[in-house]
Amino acid sequence: MTQLDDSLKMLKELTDARGIAGNEREPREVMKKYISPYADEVVTDGLGSLIAKKTGKADGPKIMVAGHLDEVGFMVTSIDDRGFVRFQTVGGWWPQVMLAQRVTIVTRKGDVTGIIGSKPPHILPADVRKKSVELKDMFIDIGAASKDEAVEFGVRPGDQIVPYFEFTVMKNEKMLLAKAWDNRIGCAIAIDVLKELKDADHQNIVYGVGTVQEEVGLRGAKTSAQMIKPDIAFGVDVGIAGDTPGISEREALGKMGDGPQIILYDASMVSHKGLRDLVTDTADELGIPYQFDSLAGGGTDSGAIHVTHNGVPALSITIATRYIHSHAAMLHRDDYENAVKLIAEVIKRLDSETVKKITFD
Repeated sequence: MTQLDDSLKMLKELTDARGIAGNEREPREVMKKYISPYADEVVTDGLGSLIAKKTGKADGPKIMVAGHLDEVGFMVTSIDDRGFVRFQTVGGWWPQVMLAQRVTIVTRKGDVTGIIGSKPPHILPADVRKKSVELKDMFIDIGAASKDEAVEFGVRPGDQIVPYFEFTVMKNEKMLLAKAWDNRIGCAIAIDVLKELKDADHQNIVYGVGTVQEEVGLRGAKTSAQMIKPDIAFGVDVGIAGDTPGISEREALGKMGDGPQIILYDASMVSHKGLRDLVTDTADELGIPYQFDSLAGGGTDSGAIHVTHNGVPALSITIATRYIHSHAAMLHRDDYENAVKLIAEVIKRLDSETVKKITFD
């Protein structure tokens, strides 16, 4: 087994933590543990987003670096008389990746292991067998013999259900496999940006933020941005990796290991030109690799942040990631480290005059 260094230990703790939208306490506590040594103060807003503040210059621009704490998962909706759990998705899921996957139901009495099931294909008509199973035809088997036994286990409607997967360093140790990269990698980037700036001379007030409920509507981004009132914002998240078989560059440009992705456009925002130019100019100056991408659908916390307050110049910087919104996703460690370096170096170049210039660029 690969010996985990301090950075990998943090990534393991972040991704192993259970926290779907509305249930972000575990990952929030992990993020608080790791970001507190580099912050002057750590608070939460009313919805539970974590906000860590580090002052470089007391009257300097406010710079927000936001990743979201929540992961995609499920919620218990009911239990039938035979003890099988019915559920709904929380966040976007492709039903094809759900069947026969192990999950953890987090209850007040402790964790309950389950498996997502459906009718076996052996008893289905041939034409039905060829179709994907719909969510309404799935259930979770927790090994209970009755509804009463399931309730005795502690399961009840509203409990969060989380994909089960252990953080894994692949044979190529640059490749990291885990659940919840979407978006604990953004939280890790926010932590490490504050770490990079701990002893740096810069002219800003930097906020490392772990937002809540991104997967169900960018909700924590709205409330935390209203609380901070940033002058500049970076939404850090996962992006699409287009480097697996069958994907053309017209469908997805991103490649793992080619650097952080600078998102030009998605369904939630058009990236701010002035900020985008500063970021790419900084990367070019320092030889930090990066790649461009644009998405017809989807969005990140930047989409909510940029329309708060009086309007906030914002940019989404993402990590090309394979198999997002499933039980396990894969990303490249170099992309993560280069994203941290790039954002930290941009912040070092920001001051009141630069922010003013960017705003009207």
